[in-house]
Amino acid sequence: MLYLPGMTQPCSWPDDGVILYDGRCGLCSRWIRFVARRDRDRRFRFTPIQSPYGATLAKALGIDPADPQTNAVLLDGRALMRSDGAIAIVSRLPGWRFVGLARFVPRPLRDAVYRLIARNRYAVFGTNRQCDYGGEALAGRVLTEKPD
Repeated sequence: MLYLPGMTQPCSWPDDGVILYDGRCGLCSRWIRFVARRDRDRRFRFTPIQSPYGATLAKALGIDPADPQTNAVLLDGRALMRSDGAIAIVSRLPGWRFVGLARFVPRPLRDAVYRLIARNRYAVFGTNRQCDYGGEALAGRVLTEKPD
């Protein structure tokens, strides 16, 4: 069961540990590689919002696939977005647990910084000509179709 933001009842979703990212965004592509390199237990998998699975997930989470302004991660039956998602992901990586302390910074402040970066990510970090599926480095960890 998955608890989506603003919902009181869980909905069914077949996956956990999936990071939704913008495959056209240079920063987002670097982000998933950062996570993948440090995720020794291979807890996380990835889905670009431009894939059929990513677009379906984005819509279920209330994210516009044509103009994504947040990442998202499905963890332990919850969907986490913006700074909550980033903190949850990084704090689960070996040697990065201390990042969890960022949860003590008020969410409105964290999310304001997140939104500023999200709005300017293409200008600052560039875009990929095609959706970035991770290549060989992420083989077997990028989902493009909804699992059975």
